[in-house]
Amino acid sequence: TQVGIDRLNALLNDPANDDRPYEELAAEAAEAEDAYVLSRFTEEAAATRLGELQDPGYLYCEPWGLVRQIEARHQLEIRRYSDRIEMRYGEWDAARTIYLRKEALPAQRPPRLFGYSVGRYEGDTLVIETSGISANLYRRYFVKHSDQMRVTERYTREGDRLRLTATFEDPWSLKKPVEFEKVWGWAPDQEIFP
Repeated sequence: TQVGIDRLNALLNDPANDDRPYEELAAEAAEAEDAYVLSRFTEEAAATRLGELQDPGYLYCEPWGLVRQIEARHQLEIRRYSDRIEMRYGEWDAARTIYLRKEALPAQRPPRLFGYSVGRYEGDTLVIETSGISANLYRRYFVKHSDQMRVTERYTREGDRLRLTATFEDPWSLKKPVEFEKVWGWAPDQEIFP
């Protein structure tokens, strides 16, 4: 989140920290980020927090949902077609389709792991709006979210980097939206394996 990024930059720019290891500074910035995100969870959602060893993804090989995939540190492959974009994630070899048309979520469609995504371009930025996401977990915090989750993603290419800004909104689990940022480096020689 921007809170974590700002805290890390402040620590790195402070000459008093010149002799401290980077890992220590990054851990301190992560604590600031954790405090920010955890303060946004509703009481009901916070009560669902699992211990790391209770994660169904690890215990039962239960595939991750959209929110966890967006937050995870792994590869991302993007293929663009005339009517859709397909994303393939390095975790769980998961695939997702983003439709490039202005249709809302179909009525009577049950929630799905990756929901229903509609994309559009705003200049050079790909904007994706997703709803109809089945209840699952936030990756790092092991807190549940509901099937009311809505995600807005903004992908922008910056040279050989791809920047994502994602906004998570869920009236059940979040008091206020949470904005998350992530950057991938261009790595055309890498492959995603099942």
